[in-house]
Amino acid sequence: MDDDSPLGLLFGLLLFPALLAVPAWLIALIVKLGSVAMPGRRPDWRLDLMRWSAWMAGWAALVLYLLGAGAVAISVHESSSGADSTPAHECRDDFPPGVLVGQSGSFLPLRFDCVLADGSTRPSSPGYFWINLLVLALGLAAVALGVLARTWADRRPEPRVPVTDPGSGDGPRPV
Repeated sequence: MDDDSPLGLLFGLLLFPALLAVPAWLIALIVKLGSVAMPGRRPDWRLDLMRWSAWMAGWAALVLYLLGAGAVAISVHESSSGADSTPAHECRDDFPPGVLVGQSGSFLPLRFDCVLADGSTRPSSPGYFWINLLVLALGLAAVALGVLARTWADRRPEPRVPVTDPGSGDGPRPV
C-alpha cells in the first residue's frame, strides 16, 4: 500500500468523525435503554427495540471499521514519511534490525504487517485481529437482528379494527 493512496487519505480523514461518533453512539444507547426501562413505553416497544438494535449494531460495525482503517492509514503514513520512519515503529520492538525489511498494510481485512527478510509476514499488533473479529460479529448481528425484526413484523397479527367504507352506511350507528 502506498502512502499517498486516496483510500488511505480517506480513511485517515474519516478517523476523526469516527472518534466523535463513539460517544454519540454510547449516549444514544444509554438513552434508548433508559426509555425501554421506564414505564409508559410504546406498545410495540419490542419490535422497535429490535429494529433500533439492528441499526445500532450496523453503525457500530461501520464506526469500528473506520477506526481500524484510520489506524492502518496512520501507521502506513508514519512508516513511509520522515526520517527514521522505516521500518515501522510497531515492527522494531518485536524483531531485530537484520531480520526486518519492511512493512505492508491492508484495509480488507484490516492489518499492518511486518515483512521479514525471508519473505514472511508477521502482524504488528494483535489488535487488528480483534477489530476484524468485532466488525464481523457486529455486522452479522446487525443482519440477523434486521432479518429477525422483519420476520417478527410480518408475523404480527393485524389489529382487530372493523374496516368500513364511510359512504356505505355500514359504519357503527348511534344508539
